[in-house]
Amino acid sequence: MIISILIGISLLGLASGLVGSFTFLRKRALIGDSIAHSVFPGVAIGFLVSQSKDPVYLILGACLTGFLSIVLVDVIVRKSKLKTDTAIALVLSVFFGFGVLLFTYIQHAYQSVQTGLDKFLFGKAASMLESDLIWLGGISVFVILCVFLFYKEFLILSFDRNYAKTTGISVRKYEMLLSLLTILVIVVGIQIVGIVLMAALLVTPASSARFWTERLRSMLILSSIVAMVSGIAGVFISLSMEKMPTGPWIVICLSFFAIGSILFAPKRGLLSRILKRKRIQKQMLEDNILKTFYHLGEKKVTFLEPHSREELLDRRYFKSDALSKGLKFLIKEDFIIKNGKKYILTDLGLKRSKRIVKLHRLWEMYLSTKLKLKGDHVHDDADTIEHFITEELEAELERILDYPEEDPHQTKIPYA
Repeated sequence: MIISILIGISLLGLASGLVGSFTFLRKRALIGDSIAHSVFPGVAIGFLVSQSKDPVYLILGACLTGFLSIVLVDVIVRKSKLKTDTAIALVLSVFFGFGVLLFTYIQHAYQSVQTGLDKFLFGKAASMLESDLIWLGGISVFVILCVFLFYKEFLILSFDRNYAKTTGISVRKYEMLLSLLTILVIVVGIQIVGIVLMAALLVTPASSARFWTERLRSMLILSSIVAMVSGIAGVFISLSMEKMPTGPWIVICLSFFAIGSILFAPKRGLLSRILKRKRIQKQMLEDNILKTFYHLGEKKVTFLEPHSREELLDRRYFKSDALSKGLKFLIKEDFIIKNGKKYILTDLGLKRSKRIVKLHRLWEMYLSTKLKLKGDHVHDDADTIEHFITEELEAELERILDYPEEDPHQTKIPYA
């Protein structure tokens, strides 16, 4: 039994990771929440029609109300001035309220046969029957096959709907197919994860994967892995603890992946951004100090004369502690050397300072000649952009400007 449940949750995780990625990229994450709550009355209607927990009726009922919720959201947005999030909230609350009403009636009128229906709220893997697992596996495989077969169409649709139209793709047809796949994943997943938390199984794996990659294929794989691992871990915890619902534990496991991605992803993670910001601030501080050395050298017509902190501060404003840190960095990197209480540019430091000044003055010249900005309006912009001009852009600026000798202030532009 446990092996069957693990296979089922693995397939569900794979399917939800794939479909959830497309839902996330299309910025329709809330639609998953709307569908998850809207299938609640469908499950109740399926039970009332069949007078049993026959999965065929439950799934059909859930698909019916889930599809109806998507249509209603679309109609409300098109026919009224309400925005999508408002329409979703309206449909979600009405359908879920109706579902609660029906379930309350079922609990009072069908006490002997309704046992287990309450698990649709928060999920419970142990309550699944073998027939449930067959349906779960079958629908998950169907969803995976559809994503594999129509990957190209879903890719174009997710990133550029208008371009998809120009290529001859039937946008409406594939949007409806994606909606159907989303409904199917939610319908088969609610008994494990529960209606309340099913949206998390769609959105969280995709959002976690997005932090780690820029490629859709990689995102689909990572999203599916996150959903599968979280699902298996949540099921194990649920089965090992008495009266513990599955859904909340799966979402908790998903949350660990999401928090880890937010913090530690190499490019988009918070830690990576903090480190990158510090590297940029360090580079800008070093560049500004070296540029100040160069300006002092221009004034005295010698670039290898020692300068004190006071001279640097007189020429350009620095915070005292920032200047101290910057000087230490530059000494460590062999751009300057300390001579008593004064500092001297090394040959390496002179070369770098000359390039920074050149980039600054080239950019000023570009703004002045090409964008027709006045000379007194270009300094601040150049003071910022000079730190980020690459060698390729530097060469292009030199070519476009035809190696100018002076900047807009009639100051010499230093070349190597």
